[in-house]
Amino acid sequence: MKSENEKYLNSINLYADTDFPYLVLDVINDRSYPLNPGFRVMHRHEDLQFIYVLSGSVEVKTLDNAVSIQKGEGIFINKNVVHYVRRMGECHYNSFIFPAQFIEFSVGHTCPVYSPAKQFVDSVVENKQFMFFHFTKEEEWQEKALLLLCRLYELEKEKTEFYVYEVLVLLAALWLTMRKNILIPPKQNRRGKLKNTVSMRMQKFLHHIEQHYPEDLTLEDIAESANVSKSECLRCFHLTLQTTPYKYLMEYRLSKAAELLKKTVLPVSDIETVSSFV
Repeated sequence: MKSENEKYLNSINLYADTDFPYLVLDVINDRSYPLNPGFRVMHRHEDLQFIYVLSGSVEVKTLDNAVSIQKGEGIFINKNVVHYVRRMGECHYNSFIFPAQFIEFSVGHTCPVYSPAKQFVDSVVENKQFMFFHFTKEEEWQEKALLLLCRLYELEKEKTEFYVYEVLVLLAALWLTMRKNILIPPKQNRRGKLKNTVSMRMQKFLHHIEQHYPEDLTLEDIAESANVSKSECLRCFHLTLQTTPYKYLMEYRLSKAAELLKKTVLPVSDIETVSSFV
């Protein structure tokens, strides 16, 4: 059975099937280079993610929290955390997406592959209570982490023959810096887990949209998926995403249409059906 987070749009690493599945998105306002369908709606990654803001500011939203990231700051987003990044006016940021294996030092060709640092990495990656960490300039170690993020950005401007190795070394140094200084929240047992009511409802709303987005969905349909009134549905979307269910549905349809255009051989007429209600 799928977990709640696994029901959301899984934004696939565009380089997942390559020898070096390291994806760097250069995002200017609402445009991503390379094009990455789905990054403007609630989604999750199987990979780990760091973001470094080059100019302006962005807001990173999860189902439970929202944090504003200013110019020169960054954020780590853990594996499978449902989120999306919303710009606050004009902005420019880089997003670095990579599998946990990069920092586990996986070696060998046997199955399972030997990973001497796996437990060290899993203490964060497998902890569902640790969703993200905001890097500011308030502490010396965070400034060091931000410098490493800046160096990752600079590597993209002029790639040398050492690019791959330089990326791996910087990611390992960044992870070590973060891991040595953060507090890992204790894992909670299922009985002790308290879920926010709005978060639970939003999970149901977004899952319903994902399952039925090609249909002629109404506000009433979405609200009924969580057994609440239309006004409560509107309130939940406003509190968590600062948008309406209708606007979110339009963004989701557009992202799915873009994904189909990129990854399938379906006729354009069939793909237009996906976004026919936009």
